Amino acid sequence: MAEPSPPPPAFFQERLDALVGSPMGSGTPNVAPDPVNQPMIRHWAAAFEDGNPAYVDAEFAESSRFGGIVAPPLMLQTWTMATPMITGIKERGGAPLPSNDRGPLSVFDEAGFVGTLASNSEFEIHRYLRLGETVSARTVIESISAEKTTRIGVGHFVTWVTTYAVDAGPDEAGEVVGIQRFRILKFKPGSAA
Repeated sequence: MAEPSPPPPAFFQERLDALVGSPMGSGTPNVAPDPVNQPMIRHWAAAFEDGNPAYVDAEFAESSRFGGIVAPPLMLQTWTMATPMITGIKERGGAPLPSNDRGPLSVFDEAGFVGTLASNSEFEIHRYLRLGETVSARTVIESISAEKTTRIGVGHFVTWVTTYAVDAGPDEAGEVVGIQRFRILKFKPGSAA
């Protein structure tokens, strides 16, 4: 049976507490490379076998409560995702793009919490997106749990919140269309009891 890990030093917890409210990435809005468009909606609907005609049938959508084509609500994250550079993705641990910025979560890696497990994601949809709208996203760390002992190891649950908006300028928030909370466990591999 593995020895329980010693309590984390107070300064480590202080470093974690200081991360709450910190932006993920550059801190500037991540703006979608393309506006909301019919081909992407069609591919999404086909991939998920979602037959809602409000997504793909212009005539139906015009006569619906939406008054035109709308994007599936859970497609929200799709619009601002980086186009991955496939070459080297394995060496980057699955990161879609190379980066010199280690980001705020590097504090965990430095302390031995190098394992990452996605826990859950929650969406709050404010409204459907319409063709031609450009989406932007801002992401900040919302919370970091105290150290927990889990079946896969000792770690911390980290939650970040992404706010999606449309019609945002470089320094403007824009109209919020949805919010996503994403939670991961940063853990020490091999520390499970």
